[in-house]
Amino acid sequence: MPEILPSAFYDRDDVVQVSRELIGKFLCTNINGKLTSGMIVETEAYQGRTDKASHAYPDVRTKRTETMYGPPGRAYVYLCYGIHHLFNVVTNREGLADAVLIRAVEPDNGVEEMLSRRNRKMLEPSISNGPGKLSQALGIKTDHDKISLQSEKVWIEDRDIEIGDGKVLSDKRIGVDYAGADANLPWRFLLNDSKWVSKKIQT
Repeated sequence: MPEILPSAFYDRDDVVQVSRELIGKFLCTNINGKLTSGMIVETEAYQGRTDKASHAYPDVRTKRTETMYGPPGRAYVYLCYGIHHLFNVVTNREGLADAVLIRAVEPDNGVEEMLSRRNRKMLEPSISNGPGKLSQALGIKTDHDKISLQSEKVWIEDRDIEIGDGKVLSDKRIGVDYAGADANLPWRFLLNDSKWVSKKIQT
């Protein structure tokens, strides 16, 4: 039986471990009565306190980052380039601003609705192989910022799918060249051989 991930899953001090363990879990939404979901196949970890790639570095609280400083187990959704809604999960203790970006999912429930939202006719990787794409497919917008991941609109399920260590690859994160040495941290995780990931291994 699928189980919604409890708050304790997110309330841990190692955001990198949480990011890796989200691979194989299912991001689910119920937007306007439309149930959609996808298996998480790619994530990126961001540590607010020391990570130059994080929005919150160096411990800067702004209107946008305030959600990151909130309690774990909530959604952090922000607008990128004024167009793309990017979905993250807040982790660690309140006030530390750690978060995991969900970069790609493999569509599962509600495929027809996902195709409609993406204005596509065929199920192909471009439906959800990027953070902006998956949010559009699942109906996630900035309106869902701060929402609890135990809510009836957005949640993450454990469906008892075992993902062995050899099936999860790590790589440097995407689009964070401005972060200096932190840009090379191997904090992107992806499911090996999945055609749904946004980019293959770079390193």
